[in-house]
Amino acid sequence: MSAVLKPADRDSQAFFDSQQLPPDKRGVTFEALFFRQLQVVTTRIHETENVEQIMLESSQDICRLFNADRLTLYTVNEDRSAIVSKVKTGLNASKDLKLPISPQSLAGYAAFSRQMINFADVYDDEALKKIHPNLAFLKEVDKRSGYRTKQMMVVPILDGDTLHGVLQVINNKSDQPFGDLEIEGATQVCHTLATAIRQRLRRAEDNQRRRATKYDGLVAAGVITADELQQAIQKAREEAQPVEHVLMSAYSIRPAQIGPSLAKYFGVPYEPFNSGRLRADALHGPLKREFITEQGWIPLEESPEGLVIMCMDPEAVRGSRVVPQVFPRFSRFAYRVTTQTEFEETLAQIWGAEEAGASIDELLADLSVPADEDGSDDGDAVSAAADNELVKFVNKVIVDAYAQKASDIHIEPLPGKAKTGIRFRIDGSLQPYIEVPAHFRQALVTRLKIMCDLDISEKRKPQDGKIKFKKFGPLDIELRVATIPSAGGVEDVVMRILAAGEPIPLEKLGLTSVNKERLEKTVSKPYGLFYVCGPTGSGKTTTLHSVLKFLNTPETKIWTAEDPVEITQKGLRQVQINKKAGIDFALVMRAFLRADPDVIMVGESRDKETVSMGVEASLTGHLVFSTLHTNSAPESITRLLDMGMDPFNFADALLGILAQRLAKRLCDCKEHYFPEQDEIKTFIAEYVEDLRQTAAWKSDYAGEAKKLYEGWVKAYGEGGRLRLYRAVGCEKCSKSGYKGRLGLHELLVADDDIKKLIQERARVAEIFVAAVAGGMRTLKMDGMEKILMGLTDLKQVRSVCIK
Repeated sequence: MSAVLKPADRDSQAFFDSQQLPPDKRGVTFEALFFRQLQVVTTRIHETENVEQIMLESSQDICRLFNADRLTLYTVNEDRSAIVSKVKTGLNASKDLKLPISPQSLAGYAAFSRQMINFADVYDDEALKKIHPNLAFLKEVDKRSGYRTKQMMVVPILDGDTLHGVLQVINNKSDQPFGDLEIEGATQVCHTLATAIRQRLRRAEDNQRRRATKYDGLVAAGVITADELQQAIQKAREEAQPVEHVLMSAYSIRPAQIGPSLAKYFGVPYEPFNSGRLRADALHGPLKREFITEQGWIPLEESPEGLVIMCMDPEAVRGSRVVPQVFPRFSRFAYRVTTQTEFEETLAQIWGAEEAGASIDELLADLSVPADEDGSDDGDAVSAAADNELVKFVNKVIVDAYAQKASDIHIEPLPGKAKTGIRFRIDGSLQPYIEVPAHFRQALVTRLKIMCDLDISEKRKPQDGKIKFKKFGPLDIELRVATIPSAGGVEDVVMRILAAGEPIPLEKLGLTSVNKERLEKTVSKPYGLFYVCGPTGSGKTTTLHSVLKFLNTPETKIWTAEDPVEITQKGLRQVQINKKAGIDFALVMRAFLRADPDVIMVGESRDKETVSMGVEASLTGHLVFSTLHTNSAPESITRLLDMGMDPFNFADALLGILAQRLAKRLCDCKEHYFPEQDEIKTFIAEYVEDLRQTAAWKSDYAGEAKKLYEGWVKAYGEGGRLRLYRAVGCEKCSKSGYKGRLGLHELLVADDDIKKLIQERARVAEIFVAAVAGGMRTLKMDGMEKILMGLTDLKQVRSVCIK
């Protein structure tokens, strides 16, 4: 029995029957049916909610429209470096295909070029090479499945200049190349898809913006704008802290202003903190602090409405039905909402301040004196080190150091009855923290040795170790520990807090626009040798990881050898140096050369072997990065030549050297002023100290100085006068006037003149003059430009830019 076709179905059937006709037999009726069916497909796309659903529901219609055997839809990934398959008809593979946006594949090329491509046979390599020399069809999928791909039409899904994905239509069932009609239809389908995707993205953004929050009452009351609230929510998400804390710190909003907004959102009255509230044993006695903290509610008092319950989320507390189980004698409960700050204040008011919140002085006062006050007996020292109060004390020292953004903790015992000093290095300067009585000296050092698994009986030799603090305290950080025996039979301990985490983007590294442009151009070369130099703690590793983040793409293989691995990023293969196991930089470097790298980063070039292999690797087509402990970029060249490098090979390999220092940054409390002429002349003279030897400045010092000054006034001045800044001091910066640090940079690019001087083993002074003449800004020049930008002052630049 034949099926009865509805009019629309009959049109579709006629259309699909006509698809089997040769192209020259298709007439006006065929085109009319094609565009009618195209209209059906585009209408369905607009009616569907998301792109995957669009394609899953419309894929068969699209295949029939083009008389195609299969199709694949790709969408752009989050970082816009690749396209990922979302829908694959006829291909029995659950794994998504991920292709880089590059000419290495057909879909990748369509995304890369933003152009439609149409092939009669994708196995025709000559036709592919005519389009792009790197273009190739991935035949492995056919080999695995036994399928033969032939005709293919690949169309980018574009919304203006924005790429949303790629549509790939595969194999015309009539075994003919896709014609002009199909090309026009595919272009229209992709245009419709792009419009639909844009509308859905915009709708999702609008929904996100319209989503009610418990802080919307602040906007309605005019306390904060809608944009400021969104910024606060975003900042809280990025910094993993409560929105309330951001509102209070960044916008100076009080809990009393937040409370009414919460009350409006939850539909219950607001309960503020009451300093006169007393502990009631009948209500609070049976309850433990830990239980209350976990549950997020506090019973306050009996009232005519019932038992008053203070909480931060009344809906969750009411829904859990825990409160009636804890207080079965009450039949009614009156829920009140409060801010997190006032909840914590009430908690501390009723149950007392939490132990972890005790100050370092209180913890020190709680320490019990060891039986042997001199701490000379190892058994007593170990026993004292395991004491609960000492464990809390050591943890508190580390937590406070991290909270104060210290880079190092120095524990400095003195012999006899003298106290042990503890100092933190903050923004490059040591600051006293606390002094510990002499009788805790040995127990304190022993506790730290136990934490990093060192030999507690060895007191005559230096030892190195690491503390993974997550095992002992609330922070997920790592500390590098060094113990050093010092005069009087005592041991110093220095702990470096490792800056674990994500790399800083290159644009946030603090490079001037000139240095950033020159650095990106230099490190984008396919092979060569690039060094970052500077003293310990100057941020060399941080800078190298920022450069690697800039180079880190799906097409690039990057190996790193580091001691220790502090910064991690997806896409890097990182190796930890382990000298005890015999794994040093030279050994790892040799292994890397057998591991097909594009980029190699060696944490430190300490010896001739490591440097030689770096030069060799760069000359054999690899991009090599490393660090050096030298004062300036030109000095690094002579240091490497002194190690025994061949000057001709080294000159060929070298791309550039970036010298770096960290200077203290001016706090926000800084004030600007307009310097007098004498100060300006001195400033210019100091800036051009290294420029004086160049030809332009030798011939016309006054003219060059005038041009330099006028450029500064235009870029950094106000009202035709040069503007500078000076430190003031506030509570935020502990009255010092400085908060945080910024990088000063000196980038030497190895151009032909520099390479010639290297080959001639020229003196440092000659290399220096040639580099400055070629556009290098010295550390001091870079620092003085950042003075003009209001980031630091001359005192700080002079302190780190010594010759």
